[in-house]
Amino acid sequence: MKNKPFTELTNLLSEIETTDSARKAIDFHKGIFQVIRLISRQSKKGNKVIFVGNGGSASIASHMSTDFLKNLKVPSLVFSDASLLTCVSNDLGYENVFSAPIESLAKKGDILFAISSSGKSKNILNAVSSAKNKGCFVISLSGFSSHNPLRSMGNINFYAPSSSYGAVEIAHLAICHALVDVLYPIRNKTKETPHGCLRQPVSNGARKK
Repeated sequence: MKNKPFTELTNLLSEIETTDSARKAIDFHKGIFQVIRLISRQSKKGNKVIFVGNGGSASIASHMSTDFLKNLKVPSLVFSDASLLTCVSNDLGYENVFSAPIESLAKKGDILFAISSSGKSKNILNAVSSAKNKGCFVISLSGFSSHNPLRSMGNINFYAPSSSYGAVEIAHLAICHALVDVLYPIRNKTKETPHGCLRQPVSNGARKK
């Protein structure tokens, strides 16, 4: 019993479902490298990455925005300022807390990471709709019900089939860290990860071995 949560988490990481914009299932590693190529291509064009999430997902969003900016030197945004959040929520409704700044700050070719354990938070769904209307790419990370609306809204969608908040959030964080760890040596022309651990060289095409 003591190891059950860790066993479940290990199983979950191997059961993540990945789909494309046509809702077609694709290999998880293929999805990861499609996102890596997208970030590499769009950042070279001067586009930025935007992260949104609520609660624990907001912490992931803030964490990853920092990693993208500091470690990858990729321009990134996260909407975590208290004045912004309370102003927009009070005046426009919490369902628009992310979509309103996206409408003002996003531009065509930017990338939105939409993170939601339930995959049905209204403010996240509205953020995705606003981003798509602005011509942004969308990467979704969701969990809980396999029928949640978010998992079919992105260009690439990662779905963690679990009803546990902790497990889903850890899976989402692991996916995001995997992106950073693979992109870091490409962006910084080094064999090390952001944590200083040596790894095998990765080609500029970030090809799977």
